[in-house]
Amino acid sequence: MDLSAPEISAKLMRLKELVQWQPGSVVSRTLIDTNSGSVTAFAFDEGQGLSEHTAPYDALVTVVEGEVEIRISDEVFHLKEDEMIICRPRGPTHSKQ
Repeated sequence: MDLSAPEISAKLMRLKELVQWQPGSVVSRTLIDTNSGSVTAFAFDEGQGLSEHTAPYDALVTVVEGEVEIRISDEVFHLKEDEMIICRPRGPTHSKQ
């Protein structure tokens, strides 16, 4: 049995370069997908959104550029560039308007 520490890897990423928006589209890129959670970067063109859904993990939304309206349960949040929201505990419905 190997009790050594797991290998640690790190990679510098520039947030604005993770995904590039496309006209009339929602673009996503999964960065991490494990049993304990996932990290996905999205780019939305104006007027695009995600349908209401739940997630099996806590959620973190960070606005890198532009503005977004997010609904969590019955509450609406207006986020702008350099703002973020943490949705805990896991499970409340949420959507990008």
